[in-house]
Amino acid sequence: MKILVTGGAGYIGSITSAELIRAGHEVIVIDNLYQGHRAAVPPEAVFIEADLADRKTLGEIFAAYPGIDGIMHFASYTLVGESMEKPFLYLRDNLTNAANLLEAAIAAGVRRFILSSTANLFDQPERIPIAEHERIVPGSPYGESKFFIERTLHWMARIYGMRYACLRYFNACGDTPDRGEDHDPETHLIPIVLQVALGQRPHVTIFGDDYPTRDGTCVRDYIHVLDLASAHILAMEALDRLGERRYNLGNGQGFTVREVIETARKVTGHPIPAVVGPRRPGDPAVLVASSDTIRAELGWQPQYPDLETIIASAWEWHRTHPYGYGDK
Repeated sequence: MKILVTGGAGYIGSITSAELIRAGHEVIVIDNLYQGHRAAVPPEAVFIEADLADRKTLGEIFAAYPGIDGIMHFASYTLVGESMEKPFLYLRDNLTNAANLLEAAIAAGVRRFILSSTANLFDQPERIPIAEHERIVPGSPYGESKFFIERTLHWMARIYGMRYACLRYFNACGDTPDRGEDHDPETHLIPIVLQVALGQRPHVTIFGDDYPTRDGTCVRDYIHVLDLASAHILAMEALDRLGERRYNLGNGQGFTVREVIETARKVTGHPIPAVVGPRRPGDPAVLVASSDTIRAELGWQPQYPDLETIIASAWEWHRTHPYGYGDK
């Protein structure tokens, strides 16, 4: 298939683009390089530097590349904390940009769409692990913006026959030898811990150690980025028979913050100092996904479920790319 990947210069988008190409698909990447890196785009992909806010350019792209079979939409503002400070960047821009993309796609006759959604839809889960039918209570304007887009897709399916899947990630992590996690600012636990190991930070902060968990720190479900990529590809290839789907993606097991730090110490051989700080507002004690639906319907199976393998893959990339892609 010919797949348009928005945000394909970013962390998950670039690795998924590489996996699409490895699976024999043709890839066209759109990215404005706000958080993405030109060096992360696979050389076999067509790269277009463009912004989804530019409706005219979007129409020109679909006209210049006819025969696009499907879209994987990664491009988004994604920082939960920032969304609490700049809500309109999320509630307005994330939704408007997705709507611009969908409008151009529908005009061009494209009817397959995969949305990069989020576990931030589930701020107050009633059951753990969290299944797709769990009530939606977004934890931030970021999570709300993804829910808006999920609802927009519902109407695009009803009105235009769009076939889509919303993939709700839990904690994406891990790297490949060629591509890895390079954010500015960095907010994810594993790369922050590895920056401490590299001497780029003095310590990692544990936000609260008095939660009702096995060691008092928050439990999260960590899923390797290659397992996320495989879920995207399986879903895209199955959309014609699926129609409309929402899948939660995680390992189905959780690790505490202290377990992540201790595993990183083992993998890197560095002491990695940690200090305990106050809880962050809104941090649930436990977030773990149930991925039973996508396992049953698509045969998806995480290939990198253990924490040591995940952190080892991340350490290899960060160790050999201590300053990331070096373009910011």
